[in-house]
Amino acid sequence: MRFVDLVFGLEPRMRRMLRYWVATACLYGFFVLLMLLYSSKGLVSRDSLLPLAAYTISIVVASYALIRSSNRLGIAPTTLATLQGLLGIGCNIWGYSIAGPLRGATLMGLMVVVVFCTFALRPGQTLRLAVAGLAGLGATMWWHQAYDPLHYPPGVEAVTFAIMAACSLAVTFLTGEMSKLRARLKEQKAELEKALGTIRTLATVDELTGLANRRHMNEALGREQRRAPGGRPTCVALLDIDHFKRINDLHGHAAGDDVLRLFARTARSRLRGTDMLARWGGEEFLLMLPDTDPIDAAALLERMRADVAAIALPDIDPTLRITFSAGLATRRGGEALTDTVNRADKVLYQAKAAGRNRVVAA
Repeated sequence: MRFVDLVFGLEPRMRRMLRYWVATACLYGFFVLLMLLYSSKGLVSRDSLLPLAAYTISIVVASYALIRSSNRLGIAPTTLATLQGLLGIGCNIWGYSIAGPLRGATLMGLMVVVVFCTFALRPGQTLRLAVAGLAGLGATMWWHQAYDPLHYPPGVEAVTFAIMAACSLAVTFLTGEMSKLRARLKEQKAELEKALGTIRTLATVDELTGLANRRHMNEALGREQRRAPGGRPTCVALLDIDHFKRINDLHGHAAGDDVLRLFARTARSRLRGTDMLARWGGEEFLLMLPDTDPIDAAALLERMRADVAAIALPDIDPTLRITFSAGLATRRGGEALTDTVNRADKVLYQAKAAGRNRVVAA
């Protein structure tokens, strides 16, 4: 595995590009072996084949080096694909020139080059690469039929080029459509993932305050209840904004929403990363404090109460001050946290009955 990581790197995009490189290298190697076998039968000159084999090996090695260093050199994948495509086209045209009676088989390599480049190039770029390949092939075929018509009959070369051009352009068109479809599917996947993320957020977060919603808090209470006991106990507190209905009646529901948002932002600023504050319903909030002594929990609520009382509301009413009443309860042993919340709810009513704007512990 260390060797594989060393050769292919750790970055997923780099590994994907090098997988394409391996496939290309295997294909080139297969063609070279076939040509060498062909030359052993005396059907093609080994002297003309060896330079092509050396060129092919150079392409494979250079391609690997460029891919591995592309991030450091800032070479875009489209540039790499175009360069490899042009080198591959050159290799196929060279093979066509020396393959003799088997030269028609080498033409299929041009279409393979186009298909491989589809994964990295846009449809227009792939089309330009295919046209460049056909231009190079056409020039080569014209040169051979003009200077060696015995081995490259003009009529045969013309028909061969016409068939090759039609097939190559058809493959380019089809792969371009596949590339567009793949891009649309990728875009739809991204949109779906974004929508799922939004759904997950809406399922766990109160839209108005940005706090956890009641459902999410119930899940958190369940996780906390299943957590192995140890250390300090868990405290929960129910907080209720005092006279909130009066704020709505006098200043409107928009002002009430602003008060809820300001309260949530101010109260949350006092919490640790392990604490959790949720909108429990209306103007009521539930606070869970894991591993917290009752004395520390009460002190936190008092600081929070002072912060909330200091909130200024000049756009609503400069004389208006926000206060809240809180009922605090500490989990007893293996008590269900829902029972702890019920006890906190009972002492919350005691805090309201005692005049509000205070914290009462169970």
